[in-house]
Amino acid sequence: MNKTIKVIQIIDSLHPGGAEMMAVNIANGLYEQGVESHLCATRVEGSLKNNIANGVGYLFLNRKHTLDIQAILKLRSYVTKHQITIVHAHSSSFFVAVLLKIVKPSIQIIWHDHYGNSELLHERKSFVLKFCSYFFKTSIAVNQLLLDWATINLHSKNKKYLANFAHLNTTVEKKTFLKGIEGKRILCLANLRPQKDHLNLLNAFKIVHQYCPDWTLHLVGTDLNDQYASELKEFIQKERLQAFVFIYGNCADTFEILKQASIGVLASKSEGLPVSLLEYGLVSLPVVATDVGAIRNVIIANKTGILIPAANHLKLSEALLNLINNKDTSIQLGAALHIFVTKYFSKEKYINELINRYQFV
Repeated sequence: MNKTIKVIQIIDSLHPGGAEMMAVNIANGLYEQGVESHLCATRVEGSLKNNIANGVGYLFLNRKHTLDIQAILKLRSYVTKHQITIVHAHSSSFFVAVLLKIVKPSIQIIWHDHYGNSELLHERKSFVLKFCSYFFKTSIAVNQLLLDWATINLHSKNKKYLANFAHLNTTVEKKTFLKGIEGKRILCLANLRPQKDHLNLLNAFKIVHQYCPDWTLHLVGTDLNDQYASELKEFIQKERLQAFVFIYGNCADTFEILKQASIGVLASKSEGLPVSLLEYGLVSLPVVATDVGAIRNVIIANKTGILIPAANHLKLSEALLNLINNKDTSIQLGAALHIFVTKYFSKEKYINELINRYQFV
């Protein structure tokens, strides 16, 4: 048991996303290992709140603006009451953690970098982050590119690389029913954001549809109803794919969705280490993914999946058709990915390593 460690995960939102899923999964995993574990959502709640284990302490700040003093004092009161010493801040929540340290200097901050545009780090707006990093005891990067960037740019005392893990909540009630024919569904589990390059995927699927008209594409992830999402929807209409491409938005029943899929795909232009890729592996989906971020650490070409260059819809369509037309290969790749993810990206392995690092904070 690790009752001497008292830690709170801080995340801005509980809407489904890679960083948000990791914050919840870490909080739950720590609790399962006997750590006194807490989680704080700073700005908005969301469907992931339902995934928080009963034994994990929970706080919602309802932070309204950048310098919301009332919210920071509320967090300080909670941390003091529960004698929490480690604040594990995810993504942009580092600013809240630093404000907390100013009013409660005894806490130690671990900052977790989930930055998805790791191929475009030269464009990262980081002035505030660099200054705040003076207050970090440790920064954690989810891939080597982010670790290299942190080594050059951040002032935290320690900088570590720790790959993501995936965990599927199998108890969430099935609410999402994928359309299309069973056994002929391609799933892209990614929020509708430009870095995920859904337009490249749609162009690839347009070709796939010409050869395999009974296959369907399913886009599951937060839809911000912004210009990017509008462009995707306009493409679907223009190409008359409304009966074959479906957008579901934000869904919490990930395990049930994955069970209904036949192929998993990620067409991203940039990534950290996508949790959805690991989730594909947990259910043995054959996968096509672009060679960005740390994806190649999971998808070993033609061994655990098919790896293709980013922004190349022709290669993407070719890879999807390869899986569709070669059932045996598809099954073998899915099984190999499952074994690989289970062995190297397990929750137990990750949580034990994280606890060891907490003990040296």
